[in-house]
Amino acid sequence: MKRTRYTKFTGDLSSSFGLEDLMQALSDFLLDSGFNDPMSRFQALDGEQTMDNLREAIRQALESGDLFDDETQEKYEALDEDQVEDLIDNIIQKMQEQNFINAEQPQQGQGEEGGDGESARFEVTDKGMDFLGYKALRELLGPLGKSSIGRHDTRYEAAGVETNGSSKPYEFGDSLNLDITATLSNVFAREGTDFNQHGGKLNLEYSDLQVQQADFQSSCATVVLLDCSHSMILYGEDRFTPAKRVAMALSHLIRTQYPGDTIDLVLFHDSAEHIPIGQLPRVKVGPHYTNTREGLRVAQRVLQRSNKDMKQIVMITDGKPSALTLPDGRIYKNAFGLDPLVIEETLQEVSRCKRSNIMINTFMLASDFQLVQFVQQVSQMCRGKAYFTTPETLGNYLLMDFMSRRMKTIN
Repeated sequence: MKRTRYTKFTGDLSSSFGLEDLMQALSDFLLDSGFNDPMSRFQALDGEQTMDNLREAIRQALESGDLFDDETQEKYEALDEDQVEDLIDNIIQKMQEQNFINAEQPQQGQGEEGGDGESARFEVTDKGMDFLGYKALRELLGPLGKSSIGRHDTRYEAAGVETNGSSKPYEFGDSLNLDITATLSNVFAREGTDFNQHGGKLNLEYSDLQVQQADFQSSCATVVLLDCSHSMILYGEDRFTPAKRVAMALSHLIRTQYPGDTIDLVLFHDSAEHIPIGQLPRVKVGPHYTNTREGLRVAQRVLQRSNKDMKQIVMITDGKPSALTLPDGRIYKNAFGLDPLVIEETLQEVSRCKRSNIMINTFMLASDFQLVQFVQQVSQMCRGKAYFTTPETLGNYLLMDFMSRRMKTIN
C-alpha cells in the first residue's frame, strides 16, 4: 500500500521519502544470495555490492513508482540525466550520514576509464542489517497477530523485580527486593508489638528478611546453522534468501525481546565456519556439498563457550549430508548423499550434542523419503523437533517454535 509522506519541500526530491522505505525497496538487492531470478528487477546487477550497482539499484527503485506519490513521481520523471545523477548522489550521501551503509572511497583511477575497471564497494552497516531484520520480523509475525513477545518462562521461581505475589526468606545473592509486609510479620511474631521494651526501636534480624518472588526466566544460547551449499539456489527456487531473512529476523527478536540470550551464525557447505551475524547480508551460496557434521562441530565449539541455561542449534538445510572432513583435513565427498560413512559420522556428532545437552531443531526445505528418516533420527536423538517446510513458511515455523518453547527443567 502506497503511503504519502508530508515534509517541507526544499526542492530536493531525496527528502520526499524516508530512507527506511528505500532500504525496504532495496532489500532484494542488499540480500542477494546468488540466485538468478529472471523476475527480479535487480537481476542484471549480479548481486555484487559495488557503488555502481548501488546507484543502478536506487535508480530502478526510483523509477518503480513505489517511493514517490504521484505528484512527486511526475517531478522525478521531468528531471534530466544530470539531475537524476545528482539526486542519487544525495541519496547515497544521506544513507551514509544515517549509517545505513559504509562506502569505500575509490582509489585513484578506480572505476574510471583507463583504470582497473573495478568499482568502489559498499557494505550494509549493523544499523542497516538491524532495520532489515526488524522489517523481516514484522512481515513474518504480522499475519500471525503477534505484537508482544516475552522471554523464556519456566516453572521455577527466583528473587527478582517482577513479582508474582509470593515471598521467601532472603538468601545471600538474592535481589534485595524486600517484601515489607512479610518481613514485619516475622518481626512481630518474634518480638511482639510492644516496642517500648526496646526503646521504641524495631529489632530486625537477618532471619526476618523476606524477598519478593519472581518467575525465573532462563537464558538461551542459539546457533543458527545455515546451509549455504549450492543446492539452496538450484531447481528454480531461491531457498537461501528466505533463510537469510529468517536468521536476521531471529537475531533482531533475540536482541530486542530476549536480552539475556545470545545468537551466533555458523555456515556449512564443503566445510563450515563461524561468522559474525552482522556479515549475514553479504553471505552468498558457497561450494556444492553439505558437510553437516562439520557444521555441528563448529556450532558445539561456539556453544561450549556459553554459560547459558539452554543451548540449542537451529539448523536450516535442504539437503542430505554429502561431505565429511577427514582427520587429515581432506574433504570426503559423495554427491549422491546418505553415504554410510558420512551418515555414521554425522550421527555420532549428533550424539555428542545430546551428551552436551544441546537441542537440535531442524527446519528442512526438502522432503525426500530417506532425508525425512535421517532428520527424524536426529530429532529423536537430541530431543529436538523436525519441521518440513518451504521457503514461504520457514519464518512462521521457526519464529513461532522459538517463542513458544517452554523449558521443563534447567540443566
